[in-house]
Amino acid sequence: MGIVQGDVVSRTFIPELIERSRQGRFPLDRLVKFYRFEALNQAMADSKSGVTIKPILRFANSL
Repeated sequence: MGIVQGDVVSRTFIPELIERSRQGRFPLDRLVKFYRFEALNQAMADSKSGVTIKPILRFANSL
């Protein structure tokens, strides 16, 4: 199961997150983890176990 933004207003929510990140008040780097597409099963397991909040898959040509 995945959630893309829940019940937020993107027009105001995204700029707020960006500003907080710039201020060092939103630890984006601690919430996401990048995985090669081939590690899809590991990404799903890490999300389920809490190792990462938001697994992000990368394809070989996007590295």
